[in-house]
Amino acid sequence: MNDLISNPSYFRKVEFWAATTIFVFAVFFLNTTPSDKSSRLFEEAGIPFHYYEDYYFPLLIRYTLIYLSFLFLNFKVVPKSIAWTQSSRVKGVMYTFVLSLIPFVIIGMAFGITDTYAKNYLFTRYKTEDDTYNVIFQDSFFYAFRLLLLFGFYSFVKYTGIYLLSSSEAIQSKYRIITRDGVSAIVLWMISMFLLLVVDAEKELVFGWGIVGPSGILLYCYSFYALIPKSLLKKNPFRAYLGRAVLILIASVFPIAFLAHLLGQDDEFNFPLAIFNVFFQLLITVPLSWLLYRRQMLGNAEIHVLKKELGQSTANFDFLRSQINPHFLFNALNTIYGTAIQENAERTSEGVERLGNMMRFMLQENMQERISLAREIEYLENYISLQRLRTDANPKVQIKEEIEQPVAPIQISPMLLIPFVENAFKHGISLREPSHINITLETKENKLFFDVHNSKHLKQGTDPEKDKSGIGLSNVKQRLQLLYPGKHELMIRETGKEFFVHLTLQVT
Repeated sequence: MNDLISNPSYFRKVEFWAATTIFVFAVFFLNTTPSDKSSRLFEEAGIPFHYYEDYYFPLLIRYTLIYLSFLFLNFKVVPKSIAWTQSSRVKGVMYTFVLSLIPFVIIGMAFGITDTYAKNYLFTRYKTEDDTYNVIFQDSFFYAFRLLLLFGFYSFVKYTGIYLLSSSEAIQSKYRIITRDGVSAIVLWMISMFLLLVVDAEKELVFGWGIVGPSGILLYCYSFYALIPKSLLKKNPFRAYLGRAVLILIASVFPIAFLAHLLGQDDEFNFPLAIFNVFFQLLITVPLSWLLYRRQMLGNAEIHVLKKELGQSTANFDFLRSQINPHFLFNALNTIYGTAIQENAERTSEGVERLGNMMRFMLQENMQERISLAREIEYLENYISLQRLRTDANPKVQIKEEIEQPVAPIQISPMLLIPFVENAFKHGISLREPSHINITLETKENKLFFDVHNSKHLKQGTDPEKDKSGIGLSNVKQRLQLLYPGKHELMIRETGKEFFVHLTLQVT
């Protein structure tokens, strides 16, 4: 659904293939469906019936013209009309009117001509040929006009649906009673009304669904907004919700019957429609709303538990998600590929091994709450070694590391130190200018001292990372406050040319 909303070209492809599929099926059924009804009309009129001349080719021409007219109007006229309307409303209206006349005239004339064959039996029902031609062409142009109206309704449904779905969050924030599911239901109802009109459904069915559908959507939204939340406070929530829903539905009988009367329906149809609406909503909408609300509550509870397990912090969740970074992995693979071109085996195999160790760490130990400091250091060293593959050949780049292995077993939250090193390599290395990175790590009496000192270089205009800040240091600050409240000290200082980080962490 998101692709359909956010990607117009993808939506157009869906429309094209949907229309093409319908056209292909129509032609397929034309070739497989017998022409008994048409031949019977010819026999009753005493006129010889020719299958291809009086049935197959007229219908094939109809289907083809409708298909081509839809493509023309949907992919040429409407987009151009919208563009013209945005610049000038008068030009947009005139453009739409003029270009819509083209398929209207073509369809009207073509249908009139084909009907002189497909409805040849009508010539026996009227006094003169002119009278017959008048009836046939009047019907054909009326049908062409009806097709244009249906297409206009389709366009209205499509663009209204796209607007509602793309703006569902804003609509819900302004009108809390309207949920995203409710907006989706409105769009589906509009599409169903369009399909009922296309297939020439019975008038009572179209009118009934035009009343029952919106009534169900309103009840669904109100159930989510008020009925179910209030009922959950009762001893028997579902019984309380059902009772309130029944009262609302009973109270809606006379308003719905009166609305049907105002819209011009027969009085004999109005009250039965209102009663049917009560049973339909009671059997379909009421239990469905309850099930969907409960499922939403269960989903929210699961999300809450997952966030709690990840540290009860969105920052922590975003950090873990960012570690499997496709951009970094592609850079790493490109580094290994470049190294393989320069020399044949040793450094390349080392790079592959380092990258494999890092990915294994990400997928396994990264998900644990605590890991040994030795494993965190091993990951740091793998990362630094991998970066050295692309910098060692450049004498302008100096990388120094003094990382002491802990004597006693120490536990630490995973991936807590690597962002500082990633930041140093991201902003501190330039293959054109002198660059340096100094990294030191030591532990004393359950305290970890970690320093990163690097040069600073502005990214070039073509660098894909130029305008990307990532999660970076702000996320590390949040994680430290979350995981080590009152047990850490972080100092960050920078000048125009250098960047300094000092972290003191109380570990166990």
